[in-house]
Amino acid sequence: MHCQCVVKFGTPLVPEDREDMVPEGSEIIMDVLAAGVCHSDLHIRDGGYDLGHGERLSFEERGMHLPHIMGHEPVARIARVGPDVPGDLNRDANYLVYPWNGCGDCDLCREGKENFCATPRFLGVHVDGAYSTQVRVPHERYLFPIGDMAPEHAAPLACSGLTTYSALKKVEHLLDRTPAVLIGAGGLGLMAVGLVKAMGGLPPVVVDIDPAKRQAALDAGAAAAIDGAALDAQDQITKAVGKTPEAVVDFVGAEATTKLGFECLGKDGTMVVVGLFGGASPWQLVMIAIKSVTIRGSYMGSLPEFRELMELVTSKSVPSLPTITFDLDSANAALDRLVEGKIVGRAVLMP
Repeated sequence: MHCQCVVKFGTPLVPEDREDMVPEGSEIIMDVLAAGVCHSDLHIRDGGYDLGHGERLSFEERGMHLPHIMGHEPVARIARVGPDVPGDLNRDANYLVYPWNGCGDCDLCREGKENFCATPRFLGVHVDGAYSTQVRVPHERYLFPIGDMAPEHAAPLACSGLTTYSALKKVEHLLDRTPAVLIGAGGLGLMAVGLVKAMGGLPPVVVDIDPAKRQAALDAGAAAAIDGAALDAQDQITKAVGKTPEAVVDFVGAEATTKLGFECLGKDGTMVVVGLFGGASPWQLVMIAIKSVTIRGSYMGSLPEFRELMELVTSKSVPSLPTITFDLDSANAALDRLVEGKIVGRAVLMP
């Protein structure tokens, strides 16, 4: 197998050739057809998250072992199976892999909330992922056939789609009352525009500082696209929504975006913070109480939510993200373009 590895945090990925994988027990070895490139991969390559106030979450201190293969948005085909895998799996199908695997034994895992497991085994994060020609999947329950969907269009659903869907579910009861405000028109934000419609919501108002991404949001069906850096951005948002917003979903998660989201949020509203750009919360504590708002996080999505998402995508024809493909050995180029903000939609590696 051929792969691209993090061998030292803060440096470019390095190509490696390894022995082909051998499955054990319930494991399935998959030949990777497509692997989405996520903003979270930038944090892994760099070695951590900015926590604000001069603090940093270090993956090295958390025990991440190098070399490491990133990639948590895989579409793949079955190559080899372990002895405990059922014999009726379709070997000719292409599968989207649910990557947020847990231990499988704790209460949260048994409830389907493996993304909250205390001992996670996320593909591309805690175990080797899909920036490779092969990936190891621990159980067939994580495989979802994609039919005739193009692998490069299906791959982002494993993170971009699921993370967005799970976040929107937290404000689903508000989506058909007033337009939601979506901050960030990257892969998640653009995915959210289509999902809001599929979930029966009103066309959302999208905020982004990049004019190309604002145009992409309008093309995807947003009601309005506003420059978050404008001096009157808050007024523009309120005007576009038609009232003070009841729901804000921040797909960036930077100090500036969460500040804007909080300031434009109406009383008794809900803000969901999804993005991991980093920093510390900029909110005035007294205003949280006065406005009686709910601020909550959202991290990937559960296995049941993934099933719901796949059914929604199939039944509602959710539009695919704009996609730029790269070959596996151009992984660094894809990541660098993401750093530069030059990816509209999603970048996908095609091993």
